[in-house]
Amino acid sequence: MTVSDRPGQGVNAVAGSAITTIGVSIAVPEPYGRLLQERRAGFGDPVAYAIPTHITLLPPTEVADAELPDLDRHLAHVAAHGRSFRLRLDGTDTFRPLSPVVYVRVADGASSCAALQEAVRSGPVVRDLQFPYHPHVTVAHGIAEEAMDRAQRDLASFTAGWQASGFALYEQGADAVWRKVRDYPFGPDPRPALPHQATREPASHL
Repeated sequence: MTVSDRPGQGVNAVAGSAITTIGVSIAVPEPYGRLLQERRAGFGDPVAYAIPTHITLLPPTEVADAELPDLDRHLAHVAAHGRSFRLRLDGTDTFRPLSPVVYVRVADGASSCAALQEAVRSGPVVRDLQFPYHPHVTVAHGIAEEAMDRAQRDLASFTAGWQASGFALYEQGADAVWRKVRDYPFGPDPRPALPHQATREPASHL
């Protein structure tokens, strides 16, 4: 499979095949996911409601539609060999000035996320990263510096914890909104393989 990390640019992975921009992540569960999404919108981030709150395992990547079944099998294999682990978010930090991002820190579970993303980012979707992997939950991206400062300050005492039991595949639509395609729970998956034309599950806020 040929992939690209430049959404919208297109790639001739399979002659005549359409291209889909996908991502793989661990969702931040409710009520924390909605809370952080609403806070992100409140800071003035225009894409807050287009991106479910998450910890990235595979960043936006272009994949030929004809190769999506291979991707599904790969992700199911990774999940089948995974084990649940504890995740805890605590406080904020920033990638500035390297990147205009304020995020909530992953205080517990970072090493498990790192090992999981390495497994996901292999096989049919092997690719390099623009920056070294650092698990986090974005709460502001590319907005005014004053708003970034407020996001970092206002969420400094935020904390949340849960047991990560799997991850999910997301697809970016033509409207730039990310929607969940399928969950991949850790452990053996008894369900049949994802069909070529999957039913897209809208994000909860739509």
